[in-house]
Amino acid sequence: MKKIHLYTPVFAGLLLMMSSCNFFSLDTPNDPNNPSLGSVSQNASRTQVQNLVTGLESRHRDYLFTVTMLYGTMGRELWYLNASDPRWQTDWLGMNGRQATANMFGYLNTYQQPYFAIRQAQTVIDAVSNTNTFTTEEKNAVSGFAKTLMAYQYLIVAMGQYDNGIRIDVKDVQNPGPFLPLAESFTQIKRILDEGNTELSGAGTGNFPLRLTSGFTGNGFGTIAGLRQLNRAIAARLAVYRQDWQGALDAVTASFYSATGSLEAGPAHTFGAPPDTFNPLFFVKNANVSTMMVVHPSVLRDTIAGDARVRAKFFRRTAPVSVTSDGTPLAGLYQDNRFALNTSEVKFFRNEELVLIAAEANAQLNKTTEAVAAINRIRTAAGIGNYTGATTKDALIDEILFQRRYSLWAEPWGHRWVDLRRYDRLNAANVDVTIDRGTIFRQLARPQAEINWDEYVKTR
Repeated sequence: MKKIHLYTPVFAGLLLMMSSCNFFSLDTPNDPNNPSLGSVSQNASRTQVQNLVTGLESRHRDYLFTVTMLYGTMGRELWYLNASDPRWQTDWLGMNGRQATANMFGYLNTYQQPYFAIRQAQTVIDAVSNTNTFTTEEKNAVSGFAKTLMAYQYLIVAMGQYDNGIRIDVKDVQNPGPFLPLAESFTQIKRILDEGNTELSGAGTGNFPLRLTSGFTGNGFGTIAGLRQLNRAIAARLAVYRQDWQGALDAVTASFYSATGSLEAGPAHTFGAPPDTFNPLFFVKNANVSTMMVVHPSVLRDTIAGDARVRAKFFRRTAPVSVTSDGTPLAGLYQDNRFALNTSEVKFFRNEELVLIAAEANAQLNKTTEAVAAINRIRTAAGIGNYTGATTKDALIDEILFQRRYSLWAEPWGHRWVDLRRYDRLNAANVDVTIDRGTIFRQLARPQAEINWDEYVKTR
């Protein structure tokens, strides 16, 4: 992906950069390589909107490293071992009773990067809405695409902040809306997704009218139909979080779900050599380093013999990566085996998750036959045979959560942490802190800049 300048102001509550000049005003452009927001707010050219969409794709992937590492650490899917700064271990693992605070080390990208992407999506929507260079169908396509990615990014913030709630209304960066409780945030995210789906339904047929990277076009999502299926896949994930089980099945049916197709099918974040950026989840195999994402020992301990996912995802090093923080030695003998190159794409939603969503929703609706069939699709692909356990709802959910742990390991979402929390299982029985002597976190803290912003608003 070509790296370009992005036309978006910084969200006020994140940086609180207020001075005698108005940071958020629309300035007259004086640099042709870095145009102002004002230059695209009215009568944007087709090239300008294309650049905005390319910028949105770039922003859409910027959460990847921190969310994968931090949420994965909190769910004890992995450790991100980094000897250069012990806070990667002490703070992120909550060693010796440390808590998630407003000034916690290194977590802000789980908050600000998604909001940067959301603001970029809003800029895309505004630009394409206020120009005559696109047909109505093309405007629907661009706006529907932007809202689909916007909803995905809102959910990232919601998964980190959880009971804190999140801001949904951030269109006016000087007057952002209030923090909404989680349930209401979910309702608003659903609204955005549904609006995007409706707009895509009015976008005609055929290909998306602007260029997208191979992460979309090379995986079957460069068409209007494919983007609608992605929209519904995100809607299915959201429906599970809302415990709307029939809604989840309806969304799965309208998504790119396939009971028999490749479990790897799905859209991806793309990466490349400079001036683009490399895949941040790639680590050289067997490198003699002290900075590495490693598989958490409990994940290895609990595997089923012969599970093909273990061979495919975990690489056994000749020597462990080791660090010591707060007097606690941590060592990982297995590292990530999923990416061949530092330019490999990263799938951000796969058919395997849709199969597991179908299994979970059917189990919750007491559709045992359908749930077991979906479970067996996952198990047979992993080479561990059909499910032979009890078929009570609780037993099936236990099995589904176990399969999600390995099928979705270290995917760019932190599924394990999210799954344990939504089933009220964030406890010592499921989150092994015996080695790292850490804390089981329920959520992250609201950033200090947001607290400061709300205090500022009260006094201005």
